[in-house]
Amino acid sequence: MTRTMVLGMRPGFIVAAVVVSLCAVVFRGYIREGAALAVHTYMGKKTVEDRLIEYGDGARARLAPDVAAAGVEYPPKAVTLIAIKDKKVMELWAADKSGAYRFVRAYTVLAASGRLGPKLMEGDSQVPEGFYDVTLLNANSLFHLSLRLNYPNDFDKEMGVLDKRENLGTDVMIHGGAASIGCLAMGDEVAEELFTLAADIGMANVKVIISPVDFRVTDVSGDVMKELPSWSAKLYGNIRASMKGFKRA
Repeated sequence: MTRTMVLGMRPGFIVAAVVVSLCAVVFRGYIREGAALAVHTYMGKKTVEDRLIEYGDGARARLAPDVAAAGVEYPPKAVTLIAIKDKKVMELWAADKSGAYRFVRAYTVLAASGRLGPKLMEGDSQVPEGFYDVTLLNANSLFHLSLRLNYPNDFDKEMGVLDKRENLGTDVMIHGGAASIGCLAMGDEVAEELFTLAADIGMANVKVIISPVDFRVTDVSGDVMKELPSWSAKLYGNIRASMKGFKRA
């Protein structure tokens, strides 16, 4: 669209053109969540409370029995999500009154692009690896609902400086749907459960571990390690030590 064409159009047509263009990008699978927020702001923004009214009761009804079966009252004090990339599995662990973590259930990760190894830069399609917090509950995601992670975290930034890498990427999400580039797509019902759970207990009480493999039972092969940055061994050592505290009965 040329500048002359834009100047000759009415404001309403310009806005509509922008929305249509963004939607076209969505269908190609390349849109970022920041653009999604812009589209939804124009179309009518929903709040977290709105989404809890829509999906909260159903999500709790699905989730609470499994939490109770694990010996934990709903809502739990805290939860840890452990995503294992090679198995495409996300485990949900909930803390009981004593603070001990109990296994609740395992979810299938429907889509997660890339290969084993940490995320290094914008556009590499890698799901990051490490320890992350939830910094935003996006009630207006184009992927139903989403939880934004604090990638790049302090370790990611430190290693970026060490490697002289810039533009590390951003907007890494756990979201609904079954397609993703650099995020964890969990399906809409699972997104509703995780979104509701995080809202019920507070985002500060949700921790996320993303691991290349299940270090409790296996390790990353030497051939893969040769292709990764030298500091990956330190990162994997920290993940391995943390996962030891989450033993399934």
